[in-house]
Amino acid sequence: MPTGLVALLDDIAGITKLAAASLDDIGAATGKAGSKAIGVVVDDAAVTPRYMVGFSPKRELPMIGKIALGSFRNKLLFILPAALALSAFAPWALTPLLMIGGTYLCFEGAEKILEALGGGHAEAEATAPIDPKTLEDQKVSGAIRTDFILSAEIMVIALSDVAAEPIWEQAIVLALVGVAITILVYGVVALIVKMDDIGLHLTERKSPAVQAFGRGLVKGMPVVMSVLSVVGTAAMVWVGGQIIVHGIEDFGLTTIPHFIHDAAAGAAAAVPVAKGVVNWGVNAALSGVVGLILGGAIALGLHAVKKPKAH
Repeated sequence: MPTGLVALLDDIAGITKLAAASLDDIGAATGKAGSKAIGVVVDDAAVTPRYMVGFSPKRELPMIGKIALGSFRNKLLFILPAALALSAFAPWALTPLLMIGGTYLCFEGAEKILEALGGGHAEAEATAPIDPKTLEDQKVSGAIRTDFILSAEIMVIALSDVAAEPIWEQAIVLALVGVAITILVYGVVALIVKMDDIGLHLTERKSPAVQAFGRGLVKGMPVVMSVLSVVGTAAMVWVGGQIIVHGIEDFGLTTIPHFIHDAAAGAAAAVPVAKGVVNWGVNAALSGVVGLILGGAIALGLHAVKKPKAH
């Protein structure tokens, strides 16, 4: 019996070490997979605040909460099982599906730009006023729809880094990445949109320096929100364009991807500092041009089809 007990304890110790090693592997894989998706995370954080523009401060956090809940649902209930199933049974379908989502992002971003330039549906919207509740629901639905596409790219990027691992480890890593990134993105978004309220609170402090800083936040946040709205629209175009560029490269159409890569590398080599920033900036800008051309063509085509004929 003592010998059997010792053997059992040895087996338990071995299983414990194996489990600990597996947890270490999962933690390392989660960190690596999440870091690869950080570029899309930044874009996601830039896109979302523009949906808050024009709403009462009291509705900002509830709206962010609804969008965050929708993001969790997107990642964990829809994208995660779909990504695992496609990875196991139809890995060839991942790229085309991402490209469809990227095309939608290009279209939505280009449509926002056309509306800002006076080529959108401003007249139709002016003749059809919408009550605040309906408008809020529409904005939240739009944000969740955009989040779905960005989340899909995040999850597929993460999946590509653990594709060789067992299916259970892929599932755990994707779930951890999805939860962590959602908390990070919408925590940052909540902080951004409530910064003016923080500024108001600071203006009530006794320190003149703190009061001045608070007043600066209050005055500066409307500008910041306007800038983020522009950045969010641009992010749709450049992220969508990058998805398209990467997709056509996977299909062997390398002329445009190689041109963008060479242009970014050449620009980075021409500057003495911040080479990574320059490389990313040129890559994003040229991918944005691709996205704007594609999205603009779709938006203009749809507008032409929907335009009422003159009587």
